[in-house]
Amino acid sequence: MNNKLRNRIAIILVLLFGVSIFYVGTDGFRAFTAESARTLSLEKNKPSFPSVTLEDSKYQTYTFQELAKDKYVFITFMYTNCGSVCPILEMNMADVYDLIPESYLGKDILFLSISFDTERDTPEVLSKYGSYFEIDEDFWRMARIPNEQELQSVLDSLGVIVIPDNNGNFQHNSAFYLINPNGQLEEVMDFTKIEEAARTTQTFLETGRD
Repeated sequence: MNNKLRNRIAIILVLLFGVSIFYVGTDGFRAFTAESARTLSLEKNKPSFPSVTLEDSKYQTYTFQELAKDKYVFITFMYTNCGSVCPILEMNMADVYDLIPESYLGKDILFLSISFDTERDTPEVLSKYGSYFEIDEDFWRMARIPNEQELQSVLDSLGVIVIPDNNGNFQHNSAFYLINPNGQLEEVMDFTKIEEAARTTQTFLETGRD
């Protein structure tokens, strides 16, 4: 075997090895980014939603477990001063809400928007913000987690990245999160794919009624 052929074989073997490592490390080429890798890890591990106390736009306080008992919970994380992705996130959530049959609302599923800007997003502010999306507060709660440690435990558990800047704003990732009646994360969904999120959610709801 001449040197040129030997070198070509060596290069091919190195490339194949690198591709195989990349394939394994990206779960079959799906996790090309840190965000997609994080999502895949969450869906595989199905973390439980931590025990925290919520305060909603009506000044009502309750634990997440009390709110979510025997129900799916469709969740977003946002803050009301956000002028970029959050309004779109919540408008898309409203579209998903409208696509879910009314018979499921309140009985089998609740919608929950959680603010991570606990100082500024008071119950009054959350109530006003919710009015922009014409939400029914019995079926869709706007809430905050006043205890910062509890809030951080939720963000960490669900892989929500929130980075404050120096101007009172936050850099953060955005998605739809579906928590099952056992309090575990069931799905992390692309918030731009409204109909797909609604279909996925309804499939779980229909299965739960079987």
